[in-house]
Amino acid sequence: MNSDDSLVNLALSGASNLQAEFKGIFSEETVRRVLEESIESLKGSQVTDYLPIFAYRFARERLIAAAQVAGSLAKNMPEVLFVCVHNAGRSQIAAALLDARSEGKIHVRSAGSAPSGTINQVVIEAMSEIGLDLSKEFPKPMTDDVVRAADVVITMGCGDACPIYPGKRYEDWDVADPAGKDLATVRMIRDDIAERVDRLIADLSAKQPS
Repeated sequence: MNSDDSLVNLALSGASNLQAEFKGIFSEETVRRVLEESIESLKGSQVTDYLPIFAYRFARERLIAAAQVAGSLAKNMPEVLFVCVHNAGRSQIAAALLDARSEGKIHVRSAGSAPSGTINQVVIEAMSEIGLDLSKEFPKPMTDDVVRAADVVITMGCGDACPIYPGKRYEDWDVADPAGKDLATVRMIRDDIAERVDRLIADLSAKQPS
């Protein structure tokens, strides 16, 4: 057995924990299928060494999203999904900022229309300057379940790749891509996104019941 097979088998060992967590919501077969799909979608990326951890986290997020869409899990806060092309820069910055600045009052996800590689190292450095650690994050593909679960979908440079569902709020933020940029430029991109995130929080907070 090669190392790739060992990592896949280790990732699949997480099925029992997910099956226990989602017992009564999804069948064991459904949970395993979502985990297998998550493993397959991440196998070609540069996060292979962490495949078991990342596949488990990705599968769990997808199962939560699917349960919310089905009404099996309650949604007690707004859900925001950030989407860019590779989920390695802009959408990761936005998700981290929104999660931190909303103080747990908004649930955040991010995804890529064509995810690849790892998180941009300059982005990690720029975010660490403001106390946010992206070193343990990873690019994730956009899936139908996370789009359906979102109340607000914000795209950044991925065109019309995101499916459109009625009843959701869609925005496109014209934000520069940090790929290939130096730290000073990425700081400006980070700060641009931070201003937009603050406006989004204020808007969503105003619409929440008091």
